[in-house]
Amino acid sequence: MTAMAPSAHRPPAAGRPPLGLRERKKLKTRAAIRRALYRLVADQGYEATTIEQIAAAAEVSPSTVSRYFATKEDIVLTDEYHAVMEDMLRRRPAGEPPLESLRFVVAHAVRTLLEEDPDGMCLRARLLVEVPAVRARSAETTAETSLLLSRVLAERTGRDAGDLEVRVFTAAVMAALREVTLHWAERGRRDDLAALLDRALDTLGDGLSL
Repeated sequence: MTAMAPSAHRPPAAGRPPLGLRERKKLKTRAAIRRALYRLVADQGYEATTIEQIAAAAEVSPSTVSRYFATKEDIVLTDEYHAVMEDMLRRRPAGEPPLESLRFVVAHAVRTLLEEDPDGMCLRARLLVEVPAVRARSAETTAETSLLLSRVLAERTGRDAGDLEVRVFTAAVMAALREVTLHWAERGRRDDLAALLDRALDTLGDGLSL
């Protein structure tokens, strides 16, 4: 899992009503565009793949692709789990240490993506290492996700939405996720990604031993 771009479309979460037909169609279209990108990149590489080719492979117009994803990099990085992470963070037990709350929701997202879209997860990780534009956009989306979750964490801890300590803490967790993903990809995705994430978050909690 990379630190992914927030999406305006969300899958149903606990306590939410089922998605309507229009929302289901949007999710289906987004998934088709992603699958088209995966196939094309596997066949011809990332740089050679164009928005027009992605649109043709997904059987939509180029303008539809652009309406759902602002850039080609966003097709790689964007998914529907940010709203779910936000909801889960709000529902964590009162008084739970902030690191454990964030650990739970981030680890849950990692496990879900590995189970539901392992090929997409591996492609994201590989492109994060190989393609500078994907890596640069990932840094931007990491910051966006961090800000979203920091606002929820501020509410849970009774702090102001822009509290510096909360922003720094949340940004550190999301940066850890990004570095873990890079490490995982650089080592050929042989390691247990969830275990690597636990190690990284333990380091944030315990500090770096000398």
